[in-house]
Amino acid sequence: MDPLSSKASTASERKPYKDWFDKAAAVALATQIDTVHQGFDNKAFVRASVRNLESLEFNGRVKQFAAAMREHLPPAYPKAIKILVKSLPTMAADAKSVTDGWLQWPIGQFIADYGTDHLYESLDAMVEVTQRFSSEFAVRPFVALYPDEVFEYLTKLTDHKSEHVRRWCSEGTRTRLPWGIKLHQLIKDPSPVWVILDQLIDDDSEYVRKSVANNINDLSKDHPQQVLKHCRQWKKKSKPGRDWIIKHGLRTLIKQGDAAALELTGFAPPSKLHVSLKVLDKKIQLGGSVGMRAIIENRSDQSQSLMVDYIVHYVRKNNVTNKKVFKWKSVELGSGDKLTLDKKHPMKETTVRALYKGRHKLEIQINGQRCADAHFMFE
Repeated sequence: MDPLSSKASTASERKPYKDWFDKAAAVALATQIDTVHQGFDNKAFVRASVRNLESLEFNGRVKQFAAAMREHLPPAYPKAIKILVKSLPTMAADAKSVTDGWLQWPIGQFIADYGTDHLYESLDAMVEVTQRFSSEFAVRPFVALYPDEVFEYLTKLTDHKSEHVRRWCSEGTRTRLPWGIKLHQLIKDPSPVWVILDQLIDDDSEYVRKSVANNINDLSKDHPQQVLKHCRQWKKKSKPGRDWIIKHGLRTLIKQGDAAALELTGFAPPSKLHVSLKVLDKKIQLGGSVGMRAIIENRSDQSQSLMVDYIVHYVRKNNVTNKKVFKWKSVELGSGDKLTLDKKHPMKETTVRALYKGRHKLEIQINGQRCADAHFMFE
């Protein structure tokens, strides 16, 4: 799940993401729990949840809400988790409804923080939570502690009637899930993950298939040859959805220009292409955009499927460069045909990329091969 894509309410969308967990959220959770647990101290729970809240970022707030549950629910974990499961709202009807269930996030955190000594009570609870929001973060400590038991449990759920549960089997076992702890033992040996993915590769739900593709993409960062091997095996059986999963799952390798990944997705090494790349503005300032024009001519006697990317080599603080590959266009170019592509690339700083003055290099990459380059000055 991409948490930032969640759409909770108009009011929530107007405030910073971390502020979703504020006093109003604490009151809402207290009310939810109070409806099923007689004697629950709503006011004390809210006070504990919002203590020094302004000093906490998102993860800290979620953990504090979970700690408040621990403090104000029965001390025996099995009894506490039964109360929380009973308090859950109606099951989500679709993927969007799940992302609207963000208020349940601290319940997953409660399971992760306090439930690891109670494996099956926690796994059963996660099945319920994931049908309202998601348990992809909550399950990760259990994967680390009980890999054999957890994978046996999840494998049995790959044919569950709920797409949310089936997706959880894939999403919760991603080795490099954004916002989640890395699963280092699976980064070292991902063989248990393949059992899950083999069961879900032909799932009826696009929601599940997208998770499978993202899981494959994670694995490709550490085990590209294993990924390519499995994708070849899957591709031998032509079934609806598989081609999209393979292409999306190989996207990192494709951006890197991996020839085997490109060929698997229908992009063979280019033949007899004449390519030029021109920068339209030689000097760019912060906030501006560099305009570029690529001209591609197919001089072979056959039509070619082309995946066109461009690469920006950013100047760094120490005057070295690092590259970033950007998607441009996929096109079928007939024999003797010529294609002109225009693009504007914004030179704006982001939270993950600072910009530095200097001579920047652009390259055009077609089916993984770098074909032409040009330069511009960023001032």
